[in-house]
Amino acid sequence: MSNLEYDRLYDELVKLEQETKVILANSPTVQVGYQALDELPKETHETPMLSLDKTKDMEELREFIGDHRSLLSWKLDGLTIVLTYEEGKLSKAVTRGNGIVGEVITNNARVFQNIPLTIPYKGKLVLRGEAVITYSDFERINASIAQIEARYKNPRNLCSGSVRQLSNEITAKRNVQFLAFALVSAQDVDFRNSRDFQMRWLKSQGFDVVEYRIVTSENLEESVQYFSEAVERNDFPSDGLVAIYDDIAYGDSLGSTSKFPRNSYAFKWADETKETVLKEMEWSPSRTGLINPVAIFEPVELEGTTVSRASVHNISILKELQLGIGDHIQVYKANMIIPQIAENLTRSGNLTIPDACPVCGQEARVIKENEVESLYCMNPQCQAKRIKAFTLFVSRDAMNVEGLSEATLEKLIARGFIHDFGDIFELERYREQITEMEGLGEKSFDNLVSSIEKARDTTLPKMIYSLGIPNIGLANAKVICRHFDYDLERLKNASEDEVSGIDGIGPVIAKNLVRFLENEENQKKLEHLVSHLRLEKPAETLKKSLEGLNFVITGSVEHFPNRNAVKEAIEEQGGKVTGTVTSKTSYLINNDTASSSSKNKKAKALGVPIISEEEFLEMLNP
Repeated sequence: MSNLEYDRLYDELVKLEQETKVILANSPTVQVGYQALDELPKETHETPMLSLDKTKDMEELREFIGDHRSLLSWKLDGLTIVLTYEEGKLSKAVTRGNGIVGEVITNNARVFQNIPLTIPYKGKLVLRGEAVITYSDFERINASIAQIEARYKNPRNLCSGSVRQLSNEITAKRNVQFLAFALVSAQDVDFRNSRDFQMRWLKSQGFDVVEYRIVTSENLEESVQYFSEAVERNDFPSDGLVAIYDDIAYGDSLGSTSKFPRNSYAFKWADETKETVLKEMEWSPSRTGLINPVAIFEPVELEGTTVSRASVHNISILKELQLGIGDHIQVYKANMIIPQIAENLTRSGNLTIPDACPVCGQEARVIKENEVESLYCMNPQCQAKRIKAFTLFVSRDAMNVEGLSEATLEKLIARGFIHDFGDIFELERYREQITEMEGLGEKSFDNLVSSIEKARDTTLPKMIYSLGIPNIGLANAKVICRHFDYDLERLKNASEDEVSGIDGIGPVIAKNLVRFLENEENQKKLEHLVSHLRLEKPAETLKKSLEGLNFVITGSVEHFPNRNAVKEAIEEQGGKVTGTVTSKTSYLINNDTASSSSKNKKAKALGVPIISEEEFLEMLNP
């Protein structure tokens, strides 16, 4: 294309955007500024996002619809996102999370392929939709990944990881798309009591909406047939359909159960099942010592892919199915993704549960907890446990050593290059041997060495979390380390009583931590590791002006880059941050102190002070 032609089309696009008041995220008129965050802040949804009751029975779905005009649409298989627009601009994007609390991913949503950054409507708009990655983009991205074990299992996993990236430059390369499926609220707009009208209105604002059909009980079967045929041609993943009453007032009047709204229903495709023969049972150990039974069977085609293995999860399920080698079994994909055994047709029960770990050969024992039997390796030095432990150690929330996948770790451990965590920081001395290994050339090794060098600069909480001590996640590690002023020696000499006395840390965590640090072998390994690290200690640890105070943060911030930065400032001064306003909350931070948001209302009802960012800064710097 010539410059003249490009300029003509560009000017035409600018004119159309001015006329329609719609600017999409992938428009060439948008100046993309990539940004990287330390972590994704969490936020409580104004209204809980409930799951949908579901059925695979057509007659049950017909009974739900009854005489009501309803919308039947795809049940998309991606990641649900809540978008908020204010004054015609995208102001916030939050993932569904657990339905109560989600992660703020506004930074990433701005680089989705088709999200409007500006819309004609100037009031406050809240809508929900699904972030999806097409099958064709999924295959393209996987094809670019050389290591087979590093490839993504399905489009949903790829989409989830892409949407929740800390750097939106990575998100932008993944071609994430957004399909709106529900309008939550829009100030001063008359939607004529119709969800169909809402969807058409969203289209007029520049949103791509999920495909839907207007149905009644009379034409339901015809519409379901259309979708069931279309799903095989679709380029985006779907695991069923959703029916919702068109009459908004009637649907809302039905309320909800503790789990499901009563105005909508999900129809799941009947699982495709295939009969096959169980060839063997593989026993797969984990970092905790749990040995998972994995069924290996004659390959079958399911939902468009070839499958030959399925997790049996535990000994109780294995016994319930009465599995035996040579049995004829029926297999399916749960939610069209995860292979499972549906039924054992012959039930020979001839399978022998091993009494030795398949990796180290030491004792394996069946242990019953909460009425569930599981097989565990009893050897604390088991190689499989070690590999899983190293995988946690190098993970992003721990030491964040890029380039050390589980497969690469297995190779390095097998060659004797790594025995404990500290050895990772000494891999440079094996450069010649490692660069000759398959899949690890000079460039890969140089990148790995660079990543290892970066990992030397870390914090005590991340190091403690990386050790894999049972029940100690990163959040608990932060609380514990803050209590001891980030002093490793004080932490190593702490008693169980002292640790369990920390607010939020119970006796189980205290026992696990103290026992780990008292172990002589662990002490040697820890000393070796610490000799390679540069532990950063927050400068403000001696000054804790917010000690004993609990905060909740909501709304946009002006003096900090994001709410997560406010959270860090509070924690550095000894305070705590939670996501929900309760009677224990000391302050709610909201720049719009007079807003009628649910958090403001709750704070007022409980007598919790609502302070602005400026007032908070005064508390930090009295």
